[in-house]
Amino acid sequence: MLFKNIILNEKKTDILVNNGIIEKIGEGLCDNDTIDCSGLTALPSFIDLHVHLREPGFEHKETVFTGTLAARNGGFSDVFCMPNTKPVCDSVDVVKMILEKEANVRVHPVCAITKGQQGKELCDFGAYKEAGVIAVSDDGMPVPDDGILEKAMIAAKENGLLLISHCENKSVITDKLNIPSEAEYSDVIRVINLAAKTGAKVHLAHISTKESVAAIREAKKAGIDVTAETCAHYFTITADAFKIHGPNAMMNPPLRFEEDKEAILNALCDGTFDMISTDHAPHSIEEKSVDPYKAPFGIIGLETSFPLSYTALVRSGLMSLSDLTRLMSEAPAKRAGICVPSLTEGARADFVAADLSQTFVFDKEKCLSKSRNTPFSGTEMTGRAVYSIVKGDVFKCQPIF
Repeated sequence: MLFKNIILNEKKTDILVNNGIIEKIGEGLCDNDTIDCSGLTALPSFIDLHVHLREPGFEHKETVFTGTLAARNGGFSDVFCMPNTKPVCDSVDVVKMILEKEANVRVHPVCAITKGQQGKELCDFGAYKEAGVIAVSDDGMPVPDDGILEKAMIAAKENGLLLISHCENKSVITDKLNIPSEAEYSDVIRVINLAAKTGAKVHLAHISTKESVAAIREAKKAGIDVTAETCAHYFTITADAFKIHGPNAMMNPPLRFEEDKEAILNALCDGTFDMISTDHAPHSIEEKSVDPYKAPFGIIGLETSFPLSYTALVRSGLMSLSDLTRLMSEAPAKRAGICVPSLTEGARADFVAADLSQTFVFDKEKCLSKSRNTPFSGTEMTGRAVYSIVKGDVFKCQPIF
């Protein structure tokens, strides 16, 4: 397959792919099977360390097939799915169950730290390692006991696993709709201190507050092995979105305030944040169409992550395109220890042909995800994947407008 007239490193070229590998890059290449990519830009495929595919147990929200279809449509080649399924992904048997499902991108199950995500008894990290598991997390049920979390970090280090922490001190939360910043940043500090003590490889999920940013910045200065992610919704909108979109603007941690949004943007630009994730969390229309106190947290994000990020970060002039691809591709791949997408000869053909000039108004009804819970429908954004190539296999992306 030849990708003709594609822009790479600001120059027009051709990319020849054979047997899942980038065979040749250069001008004037020929092949019987050709896609004209005039006006499109080649980018390394995106990697997401934080998605919810919902299967097994919650197939009315999403399945491995539909979730990875949305991922492919958004330009992703690899997704790491959280363990809050039914049954919880706390054993090798559930890992196998997930990996047996038909998928449109590579799926990496993230396994629970404790059995049933109950925060009490550690799972078998050795068995995880033997099964090829890369990361562990108790996701939205963070381990509250310092002793157990310390043991988990030691076990993760011994088995070469990345520990992903949803930082939330639930003891300071008294109202579902008013989760204070302290709930996040106090637990960020706790987790950082335990990471320093154990030397474990720790990743902090979906950071949303200015205080957390400050703590992470200091941890990095101290040489502690922590990385951190944020999501597009935390640097593009604020808590005001809830007044308009109600439960479709509810996630955990919640949207914050303008000063937090600015702190998040600064942290993305100065290297405090290592990557952008989606925290893709699908829910049915019925589940989100109830009183906010009864509605579940979470929004979808796989198909809007790149255009929202490109618009807010690159089109605005805050960072370069290469900086954004580092945040969405190279950095998450390196942290997880998987193959880093590379647009070089001999590399695996995982890349995106993107239209960086197309401005559109997002329509949630055009999503390939099974769910529609998003506050961004009707939002103008620029840049989208047109072709999503995973190991040489070409997918023509469906417009989301």
